[in-house]
Amino acid sequence: VVFSGNGPSGICLSYLLSGYTPYFKRHSLHPHPILQRKLEEAPEVSVLDQDLEYLSEGLEGRSQNPVALLFDTLQRPDTDFGGTAESVLTWWHEPDRAIPHLVLGRNAPGGAWHSIEGSMITLSRGEWMGLPDLPFKEWLKQKRRGLRNNRATAEDIAQYYQHYVMKKGLQKNFRCGTVVTSVRKVSAESISNHTQEDLQEDSGSLWNSNEKSAEVFQVDGFFKTVEGDKEPFSIYAENVVLATGTYDNPTWLGVKGENLSYVHHQLSALEEAVKNNSVGIMSDPVLIVGAGLTAADAILFAHHCNIPVIHVFRRRVTDPGLIFNQLPKMMYPEYHKVHQMMKEQTAACAGPYEHYISLPEHHVLSFGKDKKCIFQDKNGYQKAYKISMALVLTGSNPNLSFLPNDGIDLAVDSEQPVNPKRNPIDVDPFTYECTQEKGLYALGPLAGDNFVRFVQGGALAVASSLLKKANKNPP
Repeated sequence: VVFSGNGPSGICLSYLLSGYTPYFKRHSLHPHPILQRKLEEAPEVSVLDQDLEYLSEGLEGRSQNPVALLFDTLQRPDTDFGGTAESVLTWWHEPDRAIPHLVLGRNAPGGAWHSIEGSMITLSRGEWMGLPDLPFKEWLKQKRRGLRNNRATAEDIAQYYQHYVMKKGLQKNFRCGTVVTSVRKVSAESISNHTQEDLQEDSGSLWNSNEKSAEVFQVDGFFKTVEGDKEPFSIYAENVVLATGTYDNPTWLGVKGENLSYVHHQLSALEEAVKNNSVGIMSDPVLIVGAGLTAADAILFAHHCNIPVIHVFRRRVTDPGLIFNQLPKMMYPEYHKVHQMMKEQTAACAGPYEHYISLPEHHVLSFGKDKKCIFQDKNGYQKAYKISMALVLTGSNPNLSFLPNDGIDLAVDSEQPVNPKRNPIDVDPFTYECTQEKGLYALGPLAGDNFVRFVQGGALAVASSLLKKANKNPP
């Protein structure tokens, strides 16, 4: 099995495929009585070998995916009600059930968490960022640190994921510094004489020419050596797991002048500009486009540095779809403050916050070479502002250029690009196998699971499916 992507979904799946097997902990009590009764029916059978559809039936929560809810509630039984009940799972290491696999990723284990500004505080509570059988809080205690408002920094999380891979002995399955350029189906005969370039030192071959499968996947790419050279590789695998997340590819507005050098699509550009003193308290305002949490992080950062901001977004401030209207105020005081600024500081009425103007229900028409930006409101009226730089922070899309037709054929709507919120890859909800391509699996945001807390159920579903295929299930 080859996975593309070494973020939390890839790490969790590697753990499950390395022979770590979850069982119901005898004498433990789950607050959901029907689930408790089902778990007591066969405590000697691993959760991986049980009927996941049966176990997850009737569960409700903050994910649309039933197995995501199941694995989450087994690990954190009453967390949505503020409880701290212990996991009802116990983990056994059964090495004979391990399935050979490789996890390919550009960065160190942890994926995009290594690209995010280290001091950023996560949206999710710290304990929700944890992976199986090594609570995040325990790890943080060893560092003699507490959680601010129960939340952690991106740097903590990136370090925790690296520590997890070492502590659980998974590093032999990880190849960092690799870039996958192509994944495609080929016939097994055409490569039976081909010498496989194997990335595993112990040469535990990933593909066995005696297998009955008529078609396998060819995974091509390169890995960067210490000297900076690119060494190509080709691997053959019967199953491929797509776990690439979505951080790579920011969304563009598609307006005139968006490719000018002062228009950026990542928050890090603002951090750089502040470091270089190219923006400051006396400069023209920074334009921030978008009404999600990344845009809010940019506003908080600018506000902290006394940099003037013009904030443009398409929705009404009271729109229930706006993320700020879904967050509890107590837990997210800083985002609540941004929401207040958005409400109180429109161009029409000056409010208590200096250096900030919000333009709700506006969109950008064009960026000019003279750094003049034209906006239009819902009634068609236009305004022009002179700015120092623009940050377009309206979300990101996965980069699936390594798949035929950019993976569009795999999406729920096969006419549109894959999008984690609007058009995820179409997968079977109990195996996460792509409905359009057997042997190909999708995890995490690609399958519509956008929180670390819920990507782990996808890994459980994939591991369960792969174990059945490998016939390593006990009778």
